[in-house]
Amino acid sequence: MAEAGRDEELSSKQKSSFFGRSFTMQQPKAVVDHHPSLERAGSIRKLYSSIESFKGKVLKLRNFFDSPKPRPSPAAAIAAAAADIFHLQAQSQLQSQLLSRLKPTRSLGSSFSSNSSIRLPGTGDRIVVYFTSLHGIRRTYEDCYAVRTIFRGFRVWVDERDVSMDLAYKKELQSVLGEKRVSLPQVFIGGTYVGGADAIRQMYETGELAKILERFPKKAPGFVCEGCGDERFVPCTNCDGSRKVFDEDEGVLERCLECNENGLMRCPECGS
Repeated sequence: MAEAGRDEELSSKQKSSFFGRSFTMQQPKAVVDHHPSLERAGSIRKLYSSIESFKGKVLKLRNFFDSPKPRPSPAAAIAAAAADIFHLQAQSQLQSQLLSRLKPTRSLGSSFSSNSSIRLPGTGDRIVVYFTSLHGIRRTYEDCYAVRTIFRGFRVWVDERDVSMDLAYKKELQSVLGEKRVSLPQVFIGGTYVGGADAIRQMYETGELAKILERFPKKAPGFVCEGCGDERFVPCTNCDGSRKVFDEDEGVLERCLECNENGLMRCPECGS
């Protein structure tokens, strides 16, 4: 009887374990068949809702940046229109200035008529150029050199008066122009005042200077003064450049009256 009871108990345990295994084996199958599909559907809905939310935020930002700008006030519109008009006027003035530079500003003889009241006595038959040979001020020296080169290119006789070599020329120019400080160079043609380096350059570029200089005598090509080498000054022949002469009657040295403060005199061959 005891053995029969053990057999029944063992048989019941085997059945329960068998059914238990069956249950455990079938339970995951049910989970796999149903629950994952539900979870995927929920995650898709969440993803869709997050995408829609992101689209809404992007749409709001786009509407914010693409919103139309506020219309300017009447005063601002008037100010903008005035600025445009001023800009157009400035452009038109600039264009007119550029066009005026392309045209000759002076006709033949206009240089003399504009300064006819300023004349250099005793020089109606010549060209006179006041200049300096010193290199102290570069711009002044370059202007003087340019003017002298232009006239030498025409091979005309020019009375060159170097104010750095003779102080009397400086005083003479100041008295004629009526100014204490005078820029160099300064040009007189036929006794009439013409102007400085800018005026000569302009007349040269327009061809006016060539027409004016036709009536003046010309030098031979390559001519150089044998007395001074085109320097226009030579040492004084009376005092030999010492600026002193001996007065035999008084027995003293006196200031030479034939030369300037540098002991120089105008070249007798080309400076007369």
